[in-house]
Amino acid sequence: MARMLTTPQRFAKARALIEEARRVPVPEEGGRFDLSYVARVRGLLQDARDLVKFLSYSVGASPETKAAVKELFAETERVQAELLKK
Repeated sequence: MARMLTTPQRFAKARALIEEARRVPVPEEGGRFDLSYVARVRGLLQDARDLVKFLSYSVGASPETKAAVKELFAETERVQAELLKK
């Protein structure tokens, strides 16, 4: 069975996924409208959101953790707009 990730590990992994989405190369054919590019970027950003989405609902979640989750969600939206809506 896989071991559970701690909260800091989840945030670190989510940020790494966001950076990986930024590094996905834009294909020459189709550019930003290439379906495989869009799917890969959106998938990575969704994985980042999925890692932290329930942290703010946990019993021991501090206000700082809840704020960090909101910030990460905002960052994923910002990156998605930056990468896909140009």
